[in-house]
Order: sequence, then C-alpha cells, then structure tokens
Amino acid sequence: MGAGVVDHGLAGRVDVHDLVSISAAGWPERRDSSPRCNGDEHQGRERKMNESMKVQPHHLERSAYLYIRQSSMRQVFENVESTKRQYALRGRATALGWQDDKIIVIDSDQGESGSSATWREGFQRLVTDVGMGRAGIVMGLEVSRLARNNADWHRLLEICALAETLILDEDGVYDPTSFNDRLLLGLKGTMSEAELHVIKARLRGGILNKVRRGEYRCPLPTGFTYD
Repeated sequence: MGAGVVDHGLAGRVDVHDLVSISAAGWPERRDSSPRCNGDEHQGRERKMNESMKVQPHHLERSAYLYIRQSSMRQVFENVESTKRQYALRGRATALGWQDDKIIVIDSDQGESGSSATWREGFQRLVTDVGMGRAGIVMGLEVSRLARNNADWHRLLEICALAETLILDEDGVYDPTSFNDRLLLGLKGTMSEAELHVIKARLRGGILNKVRRGEYRCPLPTGFTYD
C-alpha cells in the first residue's frame, strides 16, 4: 500500500474526534485535539475548592489564629526563610475569607521547644481561646510547629472538634469533626513526635561516638579549661 493511501478497514476504527495524519509508511498517527490539563494546576484548583467548602460562615464569624514557633533562638536568627513561610500563612486565611483584622498572630513561643506545652504561654493561650469558642481556624506551617508531643497535640484536636474549629497547615484545611481528617491529623502528630525522637537519637549517637574516641568536649564551668 503506497504512501497517502488509507486502509478503509483501519481508518474505520479511528475515532472521528482525533486528528489523523498519514505517515510515510501509510500508518495513521493519533493526535489528540483536546488541550492537555496541567496536573499540578488541576490539583491546586481541587484543593482550593475542598478548602473553601470546609470553611462555613460560623467559622468566619470567629478569628483565625496563626501560631508561629521556632525551637531555639539560633533557629529564629538563622532559619529566616522558615519564619517568613510561617508569617505568610496570613495570606491563606485572607484567601479563605477572613478579614485582616480578625487574624491573630501568636509568636510569643519563639525559641521554645515543642516537646512540651508546660512553658509555652502562647500555646496555652491558643488552647484557651479555642476552648472559649473564639477561634474559627488554627493555622500552623506544620504539625510540629504546634506540638511535638502527642498528648498536647491530641488535646488540641479534641478541643478543636468540640468547638468546631478548623485546622490549617501547609498541605490543606482539616475539620477535626470529620473522621478522615482527624485520622490524618493524628498520623501527622505521631510522625512529628517520632521525628523528634529520631533527631535526639541521632544527636546522642554522635556524642557517644565522640566519647568513645576521646574527642568529646562539653562546656565547662566558669574558671575551668581543658588541659
């Protein structure tokens, strides 16, 4: 069969909505005339739609709380980009419908570890305001910013569920009253606490390795020096 000749048996099986061109070998080449949709853009639109559906008028009537924390003062001064990303979550609240004057930023726990809420006044204030029904949504860049202790994290989840308060992180918006959302939040909390354990074990392992080699040097009391 020469070039430019179409086999009617084969051509009959080609979708009429496709653009068909004939190659030099005489075989049809399928070209889809419909534009391809960018997968990332589609997922982004879908996520925004899901987020906006979870935000209800009674959430917008209350304030949006943005919790910001770094684990040490060294991180506060050196991890500048992380701090900027945390403050940038204000834009997410605005996009979901909160007025700027209803966005409350709690950043008094800068330099405090998330392993316990005992010394974190900002976190305690957040939990109190959620329990009083003042918060429509609680925002944190990730679960570890809010708590690295499962007891503190699940206490916050329980209070948010009772007060019908949403939770937002960098990945999306969650409704603690929904079983699936609460399950995912619980897993994130468990992973956050496990991550802290792994970090501590790694640091301790490095110290013990230096001790075995006789190279470990710890800070000495005032007036003492190493020989």
